[in-house]
Amino acid sequence: MVNLEGLLTERLASAFEQVAGMPVDPSTRRSQHADFQCDGALALARRLGRNPREIAAEILGHARLDDLCSAVEISGPGFVNLTVAPGVLGRLLAGITDDERLGVPLPERPETITVDYSAPNTAKEMHVGHLRSTIIGDAAVRVLEWQGHTVVRQNHLGDWGTPFGMLIEHLLDIGESEAAHELSVGDLNGFYQAARGKFDADDAFKDRSRKRVVALQSGDETTLRLWHTLVAESKKYFMAVYARMGVRLTEEDFFGESFYNDQLHAVVDELDALGLLRESEGAKCVFPEGFTNRTGEPLPLIVQKSDGGFGYAATDLATIRRRLRVLHATRLLYVVGSPQSRHLEMVFETARDASWLTDSARAQHVGFGSVLGSDGKVLRTRAGASVKLVDLLDEAVIRAAAAIAEKNPDLDEESRAAVARAVGIGAVKYADLSTDRLKDYRFDYDRMLSFDGNTAPYLQYARARICSIFGKAGVQAPRGTEALVVAEPDERTLALQLLAFPGLIAEVADSLEFHRLAHYLFDLATAFTGFYERCPVLRSEGEVLRSRLVLCDLTARTLAVGLELLGIEAPDRM
Repeated sequence: MVNLEGLLTERLASAFEQVAGMPVDPSTRRSQHADFQCDGALALARRLGRNPREIAAEILGHARLDDLCSAVEISGPGFVNLTVAPGVLGRLLAGITDDERLGVPLPERPETITVDYSAPNTAKEMHVGHLRSTIIGDAAVRVLEWQGHTVVRQNHLGDWGTPFGMLIEHLLDIGESEAAHELSVGDLNGFYQAARGKFDADDAFKDRSRKRVVALQSGDETTLRLWHTLVAESKKYFMAVYARMGVRLTEEDFFGESFYNDQLHAVVDELDALGLLRESEGAKCVFPEGFTNRTGEPLPLIVQKSDGGFGYAATDLATIRRRLRVLHATRLLYVVGSPQSRHLEMVFETARDASWLTDSARAQHVGFGSVLGSDGKVLRTRAGASVKLVDLLDEAVIRAAAAIAEKNPDLDEESRAAVARAVGIGAVKYADLSTDRLKDYRFDYDRMLSFDGNTAPYLQYARARICSIFGKAGVQAPRGTEALVVAEPDERTLALQLLAFPGLIAEVADSLEFHRLAHYLFDLATAFTGFYERCPVLRSEGEVLRSRLVLCDLTARTLAVGLELLGIEAPDRM
């Protein structure tokens, strides 16, 4: 493993333990005052009631750093500044020139991880509300798969419930072939709205719809066949959207609410046998500890309604039980909007009370904020409707095509179209992922498609510019070299940023805070710009030329891998 910060932390942690007599976090991080700074002595001094500078000096007396650092000094009230020896930087970088994983190790204990994300509804078009779940979920899948875990994608399709009575009746009214055509061209909203309009205005249609729900739930053969038509055509549309977005979801990843129908009674029976169910106003509920309503009364999680039907809680409990018992997941991720936080925590707590979720597995709500318009409110059309996801994506690609045509008019039409798609879709994804996912963000085409600043086009262009260095010179980056020459300040800055990649990936895989990866890539591109402007590459000679070519190659590869983990293409030419 080539994790420089981790190596320094490991050495310092051993020294801290010798001084404190217990494990202590050295709190080592990158610094403006040196390559790294350790401030763990300050916290330890407060605990021991001693002078922090004296503790820092004692720690350095035990720390083995001579083979890594060219300078180690105590500054201020007790900070330890560490400057890595140039030869160490060159040796560590040379060690990853042949490594396709760029120094990122495979996990010692690979996990089975389920990722629940996207979750569109049958016979309804995907809109901007599905954007963040799909993008964040896809990034989670990519990072965790690349890290070496077994990732099981779970697209929780809304494909069951009372609305399907009216949808099936509308399908019969207009004819199966016409309905299939209407759905296949992606007019799901029109189909749903027409059915809803009839339901609200026509009592006879409303009565037929309710009877059709009963027929559906009782397994009527004709009704099920019509239901399958609705679901199948909707899935085709969803897959077309996913293809346009460039996400990894497949048809095999759809697990609709209907999939869990035959498991719901078993969930109720098991919770009842465990003594967790209580009746409240005719409904069967669980009251997980610690959850109350506004008046301080215990808050129920309704597992089975008073009419015998099942709601979201029953299905969510069935999903968590299956993912633990059948898929043997050790980490369960739910990429769902932050407003669902309390509901999911109640589901998780119920699963713990039932001993389904134990210490050997953990469930995690990967929450996120909303996409806002320029007015600071949830993004909608001028008419107040939800923005269709395909319209949002298409507009980004159209705008990207205009920018590419202006920036590089020599690109042929086919290449320009491919680059426009990569830049447009990439810009939308990066604007989302570069924001702390718990926060809302404003959707702004001009900002996200800019070639300046912390944007996908800037990073894509930075990598393409590096590729052009090798193309124009007709050279290839040397691989398997010995220690590189890292002498100039800008070489050091770039080298340290490249060596930070393994530790950064470990942090992101744990926290799923993808803005950290986005900001790392921006800092890397910025460091390369400084290096390229002040450290001539092709005008260098000998070992310096070889070292600088390797730095260019490692930067291009790291940018490409990092963007790929965010689901963003990195064209060689722009």
